[in-house]
Amino acid sequence: MSKQISKANYKPASIVLGLAAGTLSGMVFQRVWSMTMHSSAPHAIDEDRGWGEILLAAALQGAIVAMIRASIDRAGATGVRKFTGHWPHD
Repeated sequence: MSKQISKANYKPASIVLGLAAGTLSGMVFQRVWSMTMHSSAPHAIDEDRGWGEILLAAALQGAIVAMIRASIDRAGATGVRKFTGHWPHD
């Protein structure tokens, strides 16, 4: 039963952590792109940017989002285990 309680308690935290991860990953992507490319990140419908630059930006953004979301989710799950004694997911 305590594992189910742990999972139920983790769900709201997971949603909040996911929103934080999305916000943080957007900021990190913008920073990384501007530091490496010396310009603002392109948008998919930016007609002044080529396919290569658009796809590179999308791939980089996807990698950053996945890494930050996984890091935050893992840290949240670890925190739940420390607090409840149970891992939130089987």
